[in-house]
Amino acid sequence: MAQEPKRSRGRPRAWDDKGDQNTIKSLDRALEVIVRLGEMQGATLSEIASELGSSPATVYRILSTFQGRGFVDFDERDQIWSIGPAAFLTGSHFLRRTSLVERARPIMRHLMEATGETANLGIERDGKVLFLGQVETHATIRAFFPPGTEGAMHSSGIGKALLSRMDDTRQRQVLAAGKLEQFTPHTLTDPEAMIADLRTTRARGYAFDGEERNIGMRCIAAPVFNVYGEAVAGISVSGPTARITDDRIETLARDVIGAAQRLTAAIGGNYRPAG
Repeated sequence: MAQEPKRSRGRPRAWDDKGDQNTIKSLDRALEVIVRLGEMQGATLSEIASELGSSPATVYRILSTFQGRGFVDFDERDQIWSIGPAAFLTGSHFLRRTSLVERARPIMRHLMEATGETANLGIERDGKVLFLGQVETHATIRAFFPPGTEGAMHSSGIGKALLSRMDDTRQRQVLAAGKLEQFTPHTLTDPEAMIADLRTTRARGYAFDGEERNIGMRCIAAPVFNVYGEAVAGISVSGPTARITDDRIETLARDVIGAAQRLTAAIGGNYRPAG
């Protein structure tokens, strides 16, 4: 009797995923270097070493290894290390893992053209908003969130749209996980005030960021749902207060909600109305 072929596994059966034996400390340290370099948006060797509390020699060996693979670049003239093209190409595989970004692009473009404002797409990741895509307005003053940018959920339209659809326990966990940092005088930093705002957001079907992250900028966002009716992403428009005036909010909100409904349908989701 022919033996059945062995089934491939993602990890050795006997290993404990949570144990230190399954981590490579040197690799973890190397990844910390490239993550921090990305956050710094370019830095000298001494600045990176100081930021990480590591020796310049150790950091240099790590950077040189990444440079050989194209994950970092080095500017000889200014002596600045920066993220390289291989890091972008590798990260782009994350975006292609789901049809969300691909399906969202034409919907975001239509939303931008209908409103005249920049359209954004984001998801929740580790208690933060991760921006996956943006279609910029042609207007001179506009918001800019390049793919890969992270932001605080409590001060973001998309973040509040997603928070509003979480159950109370998960909502409080996310809010308690990090300090509600005050970015502007309009930022909600009191947890109870934040929760009250999220109740309002859920009831009306859209979130509103009124200069809570940046003075002079406003954002209107609505959640996108998967097949189980779970909010898995948010779509928004953002722009200056001079254009997103009080009398335009309801009209823009209808456009954003409509875009969220179309994207939900495009990914086979089940849109959950407000309330």
